[in-house]
Amino acid sequence: MHVVVVGAGIDGLSTSWSLIKRGVEVTLVEQASVIPNPLSASGDQHRIIRRAYGGLGGYQRRIDEAYDAWAELRDDIDEKCLVDTGFLLLSQTPGDEGDVYHQALIEAGYPVEELSPHDAATRYPFLDERSLRRAGFSPEGGVLLCQRIAAGILRYLRQNGATILTDSHVESVHPERGSVTLSSGRCIRADRIVVSAGAWTTALIPALSARLTPYRTAVAYLKPPQDLRTAWENSPVILDVGGPVDGYILPPVAGTGLKVGAGIHKRRSHPDEDRIPAKGEGEQIRDYFAPPLARIGEYGVEDVVTCAYTFTADEHFLVEEDGRLIVVSACSGHGYKFGAAVGRRIAAGIITDNVDDARRWLEARD
Repeated sequence: MHVVVVGAGIDGLSTSWSLIKRGVEVTLVEQASVIPNPLSASGDQHRIIRRAYGGLGGYQRRIDEAYDAWAELRDDIDEKCLVDTGFLLLSQTPGDEGDVYHQALIEAGYPVEELSPHDAATRYPFLDERSLRRAGFSPEGGVLLCQRIAAGILRYLRQNGATILTDSHVESVHPERGSVTLSSGRCIRADRIVVSAGAWTTALIPALSARLTPYRTAVAYLKPPQDLRTAWENSPVILDVGGPVDGYILPPVAGTGLKVGAGIHKRRSHPDEDRIPAKGEGEQIRDYFAPPLARIGEYGVEDVVTCAYTFTADEHFLVEEDGRLIVVSACSGHGYKFGAAVGRRIAAGIITDNVDDARRWLEARD
C-alpha cells in the first residue's frame, strides 16, 4: 500500500509515522521549504496539553489516549515530547472560561487543587490577586515541544524509508483516481491520499469551505522582569487567565520562551495573507493579560509570531472521506495535543479500511 500525505504539520507527520511503523509506503508532501512550516499551526515553539475542555467532555476523556500516543512516539523517535508542568485555571468573573473549565473538571471527578486569590498570588508572584476570584491547579497537563517533535519524526521517517518532498505545492487532488498533481506538473498516484493541510485545506478542497473557516492569529513572546524570571521558569501552563480575552500562557521550559496568546486576537483570513506582525501587535497581545498579570508594562516583547488555523463552528475535529481521499482537520484551536493520537487513528483507519471509526474518535461526540 502507498499513501500520499499532504501537509507536514503534526497530523501529517504523525499519520506518516504511524503508517511507516506499520509497513506502509509513505510520500509526505509539504509546500514549505522546512518542516514544520513556520507559518502553520504546528510551527511554533511549544503548545499546551491539558485535561480541561469545558463543555467538550469527549476531548477531556480522550486525553488519556493522547498521552499514551505521545509516549509511544517518544520511544520511537528517542526525543522528549513534553514537559509535565500541570496547568493553572484562573477566573476573574463568574462564568468566564476559566470558571467553566474549572467546574467541568470538578464535575467529572478530575483532580483540581483549589487556591484562593491570595494563595495563588503567593505561589505565583506574577499574579495580581486583586483581579482574581478563584484559581485551581491540575497536575494533568503541560507543554509539548513542537520543534523537537517535528525533528524527531522527520528523522524517524527518513531512517525508515519515507519519501519527503518539501517546496512542493499541491495544485490539485483527485479522489477517485487516487492522485495528487504538483504545481511542477508531477502527478503522484497512491492507494490513499491524506490531506492534513491545516488552514490551507479549503484551498485544496473548496467544498469544505462551508465547514472549515481559516483564521489568522498571533502570539507574543515576552521577557519578564528579572525578579520574576525564576517564578515563570517554574510556572505551570496557564490554560485560561479568566475574563473576556480567552488568554493562555506557556512558561519558558526546555529552551522555549514565555508565550502568551489570546483567543480574541484572531480574524478570518486566507492563510497566506497578513502574515507579517503589525507594528505594536506584540504590545497589544501582551496588554490583554493585565489583569491578571501584575506589572504588565515591565514585560518586554521579544518576538511576535503569526499563525493560521482552521475552525469548525462547534470546535470539533473534522474527518471527511471521498473515494481514496481522507481529509483531516484537527486544528480548531486545540488540535496539537492530540496529534500523535490522531496519526495513530487515521493510520489504523486506512489499514483496516474503516476510517469511520477514526472519524467518530476524532469528532469526540461521546
